[in-house]
Amino acid sequence: MRMTVFQQIITIAICSLGTMATRFIPFIVFPADKETPKYILYLGKALPAAIFGMLVVYCFKNVSFTSGSFGVPEIIAALFTVVLHLWKRRMLLSIAGGTICYMLLVQLVF
Repeated sequence: MRMTVFQQIITIAICSLGTMATRFIPFIVFPADKETPKYILYLGKALPAAIFGMLVVYCFKNVSFTSGSFGVPEIIAALFTVVLHLWKRRMLLSIAGGTICYMLLVQLVF
């Protein structure tokens, strides 16, 4: 079933409003002239590591370490990502490098 032009316009408008709201609300709730609450500063420091931890768990949740390639390409790619990040300290480079490493291992080696 295809969307009508009106439905497409409404969908784009809702997505735009949602994006704008997520961009503007923090500046409205926490203006520059007021001190940022301590719990927000804590969340800003704690959440990135927690999110990456969850991503690692999610990436390895369906890996079978007892059959197939025994999770070797996943482990190699994860180690490559960690080493690349410790070496260059560039998040996007680390993510792209780890992804490329994994894809090359899966397509060409395993």
